[in-house]
Amino acid sequence: MTEAVGLVPKRILVTGGTGLVGRAIEKVVADGEGRPDEEWIFVSSRDADLTNAGETKALFEQHKPTHVIHLAAMVGGLFKNIRYNLDFWRRNIHINDNVLHSAYETGVQKVVSCLSTCIFPDKTTYPINESMIHNGPPHSSNFGYSYAKRMIDIQNRGYFEQHGCRFTAVIPTNVFGPHDNFNIEDGHVLPGLIHKVYLAKQTGSALTIWGTGKPRRQFIYSLDLARLFLWVLREYDEVEPIILSVGEEDEVSIREAAEAIVEAMDFRGELVFDTTKADGQFKKTASNAKLRHYLPSFQFTPFRQAVKETCAWFSANYANARK
Repeated sequence: MTEAVGLVPKRILVTGGTGLVGRAIEKVVADGEGRPDEEWIFVSSRDADLTNAGETKALFEQHKPTHVIHLAAMVGGLFKNIRYNLDFWRRNIHINDNVLHSAYETGVQKVVSCLSTCIFPDKTTYPINESMIHNGPPHSSNFGYSYAKRMIDIQNRGYFEQHGCRFTAVIPTNVFGPHDNFNIEDGHVLPGLIHKVYLAKQTGSALTIWGTGKPRRQFIYSLDLARLFLWVLREYDEVEPIILSVGEEDEVSIREAAEAIVEAMDFRGELVFDTTKADGQFKKTASNAKLRHYLPSFQFTPFRQAVKETCAWFSANYANARK
């Protein structure tokens, strides 16, 4: 059928395919955003240890992808990063080098890797944009993960300059949604709060929020990010990375995020802020001007609606959710 309409089939390998963003891409593709000329292959750590060069190469030779979305990484929240900066650096450096080099060696046409806004300098002006990635050291709390992710941008440039490879990267702001890691100790702030509210509601206790609640973040719903990933894979031709984010005007404080979760889960108890716990970076406001240049009319899911859908998913899937 694909030959009849003159389409060249794409085989798209998604590393980290069972994580938050991988599951979102899988859902968006299944719900009608996929195309007849695309075959999607979602793999996880059960399929190959990407820190191992041999296993990574074997995975690529097995599936023979033409395109790759690279999501696999060692990830965690603020406190896990503080404890294991070296581990975050080493594991992610190995994963990224193995994936990009296997893609090069097996003739992959395009790789889209996933970075994070934590790669940006700690001391900077706002809003941050794509030109500022390497302008200074990242926040000390997660320097291992941040530098490892920054190096993907360096490798992309190297593969392009030496070999003409179309390897690029996206930089999403704080992602959340169904299939997130809702672990209170090691997860990111929003899923951790959702789990906390769920438990506080079950036990009738107060909701304790770590920190002052004042830091501000831009949150992007995983299903919106998935739709943008498909656009980047198909249409975005730059090697330079692109920030995928809601606008600066949609930034919310941790307190406001907690209040949205409280409302979505109909929690009636007290909110307590434990100011003995670290806040992390106060803000890392990102500009989505480059994205808007390409997609001026892209519609993001309203924050409270996305929170409501995520809370509903977590409550319905509590027994099997990552936590």
